[in-house]
Amino acid sequence: MSTRHVLLGLLAGGSRHGYDLKRRYDERFPQARPLAYGQVYTTLQRLVRDGLAAVEGTDSDGGPERTLYRSTAEGSRELARWADEVTPPAPFVTNEIFAKVVVSILVAAAAGGGDRTSDAAAYLQAQRAAHMARMRELTELKTTPGTDLSTVLSADYALAHLDADVRWMTTTATRLATLTAEVDTA
Repeated sequence: MSTRHVLLGLLAGGSRHGYDLKRRYDERFPQARPLAYGQVYTTLQRLVRDGLAAVEGTDSDGGPERTLYRSTAEGSRELARWADEVTPPAPFVTNEIFAKVVVSILVAAAAGGGDRTSDAAAYLQAQRAAHMARMRELTELKTTPGTDLSTVLSADYALAHLDADVRWMTTTATRLATLTAEVDTA
């Protein structure tokens, strides 16, 4: 996720200070990787440096003085360009689960074990259990009465990806003997 574009999007509705942007980010993207306050302020400084945002003044609101930021016309154009841009599918699959399966087979082969698939199978089983536990958490989260739509949609997105992983693990578990033979001959 592009933090700079998300912050520009949050600024589209008007001037805001960093604390408010962080709070709104947490509300809008509840299942996303947490955004640190330091990342918000660093990104805002870069947006100002690049002419995509500007400092509009300060606001104390009864508390400490805070700098207000607003999007510039160039920032609005950049945001529109980014929002219209189709996100290409990732050119490379970085699948840590697959890497661990292959490494399990390699380690078993190096150790001279007779059954080279058992560690990989055990790993897949444990990973599947972890995925299923997370899927239950997300399902409970999204079905809790009063849950906002952003949370439901974020949970649905995560659930779809976790479900795809689980289906991949099931298929891979049935193919471990063939994969082991391929890894052994490579």
